[in-house]
Parts: sequence; structure tokens; C-alpha cells
Amino acid sequence: MMLIPTHHFRDIERKPEYLQPEKCAPPPYPGPAGTMWFIRDGCGIACAIVTWFLVLYAEFVVLFVMLIPSRDYVYSIINGILFNLLAFLALASHCRAMLTDPGAVPKGNATKEFIESLQLKPGQVVYKCPKCCSIKPDRAHHCSVCKRCIRKMDHHCPWVNNCVGENNQKYFVLFTMYIALISLHALIMVGFHFLHCFEEDWTKCSYFSPPTTVILLILLCFEGLLFLIFTSVMFGTQVHSICTDETSIERLKRKQQPRERRGSWKAVKETFGGNFSPNWFNPFSGPYHPALRDEGWVRQVASSDNMETTTEQSEEQSERKDEDSVEVTDE
Repeated sequence: MMLIPTHHFRDIERKPEYLQPEKCAPPPYPGPAGTMWFIRDGCGIACAIVTWFLVLYAEFVVLFVMLIPSRDYVYSIINGILFNLLAFLALASHCRAMLTDPGAVPKGNATKEFIESLQLKPGQVVYKCPKCCSIKPDRAHHCSVCKRCIRKMDHHCPWVNNCVGENNQKYFVLFTMYIALISLHALIMVGFHFLHCFEEDWTKCSYFSPPTTVILLILLCFEGLLFLIFTSVMFGTQVHSICTDETSIERLKRKQQPRERRGSWKAVKETFGGNFSPNWFNPFSGPYHPALRDEGWVRQVASSDNMETTTEQSEEQSERKDEDSVEVTDE
């Protein structure tokens, strides 16, 4: 359990009536198992479409400008298989990151019955999100785009049109890694192709005219360099967050809310799905996170001497901006 300073009264109460559970509608009936998660956000959908378009553009240039016209069939086959494999894994990881529930807390579960079922003891508290009327477990934060509280939320990424959280962080890490790899691979092939065309006749090294070939290669080079830098940085920050067991939001709030951290290897294994194996790099293999039990909704305070607050104080505080609703984007 997380230790919370006694002066931190925001949305923390012990008694169910202070949480105003009567204002919370019962949680909606859960959908059928395997229901697809999809965020209807215009900006996120546009960014996801642009991502796929750029990958398919790179696929077009690599195949039809560089590899298929090449007379070195061994070179074309090896690089074609490698590039297409990496592109497939990148797009598969993108789909899994976009269509996987990142760890949304059940909406509207801050009901009187649920709070009473937790059987809170002296010194124990629960957090309520005033925006989605949910009881927030430790390390959960509210996302204004997804309109849900997300467990272990790192940030909301428009490029995958989803939050990066407990259940899909692995897919996001794989997505950034595979995009960085295909960007590097494309840049290397562009370099070799330019050298080959300078030594040979430009009209023989591509099915397109020399000006068109140059423009297509320069655009691919610019795209590859841009995405290589961007995704490499994102990959590095995500791996660092996993190894330190600290999300981007928690890093920003480190001084205000210190907490205990798990061992780095344990956090890595939970994120990637067990002990090291090829499944770590498989976007079709999920992470491993223990199921949230009743005690996971409850937090422990450092001291309970001053925890009692009045209903008026609670109502006044609930009108303020929820400080746990911090958002970090990678725009």
C-alpha cells in the first residue's frame, strides 16, 4: 500500500457518505469478453491514420524504388524480408497499443455498496475521481481524452490514439522499437541506393524517372531520420520508466508524493509477460499483471490523527481541479 501524507486531504475520506456515493450511478453492465477498446478522438484517429500512411509510404519506396528494380536478387530478397517483417511487427504493435484497454478503472464504481464492501479500517483511505466517479487504485490517473481513470498511466499518446498504461505499455514499447528499426534500415538502404545510382546510370536503377526517384528517396530519408530520432527517444524513456518503476506522471509528482518502488527486474517481467523469452518481442503476447483485489483499492496513510474532515471541506475540495488528472503527451 502507498503511504500518503496526512496533509493530503484531496478526495481522501474514510466514510462512504463523505464520498457522496449517491451522486454516482451504478457501474455500467460490462460488455462481452473480448470487446474491442477504441477511443473516439478525432486528433488521435488522424494521427493513427498518418502513422499507417507513413509506414506504407516507406514500404512503397523500399519495394518499388529500391529493391524490386535491383539486379542483386539476394540483396533484394534478404532486405525485403527483413524490412517487411519489421514493418508488420510495428503495425501489429501499433494496433495492439491502440485497441487494448490500457487498464481503465470500472466507471462509476464509487457507490455506497462498493465502498462499504471494502470494509475500511482506521488509517485506510480511498481516492475518488470526481470526473468519472470511480474509486482510484494506487497509481491510477484520470485521462481527459479517454475520460477514464487508467491504472499506471504513463501518458496519452495521440499516435496510438490511446493512453499508455498498465495493459498496453509493452505494445507501445515494441511499436517505438520496431519503428526505430525500420527507420534505421530504410536510411541504410537509401544510402546504398544513392551510391549505386551515382555509380550506374540513374535510368537503370529505378522504374521511375531520375527526378521522381530522387524526390521519393529524399522524402523517405527525411521521414526515416525524423522517426528514428523521435521513436528512439520514446523507446529510451519508456524503458527507463519500466526499469525505475516510475511513470512520466509519477516522475513529475515525485517530490509531492514519494512512494516505494518495486525491483526493476520484477517491473520489467510484469510489463513484458514473464521471464525473458522471444515473447518479449511478440506483439501478440500480452503482459502479466496480477488481478486487482479489494485491498488494491485501499491506501494507507502515514498517520490517522488528522484524517477526519468535514463534509463541507470535502465538497469544497471536490470542486477544485483533481491534481491526479495530470496529463503528459508526446506530441
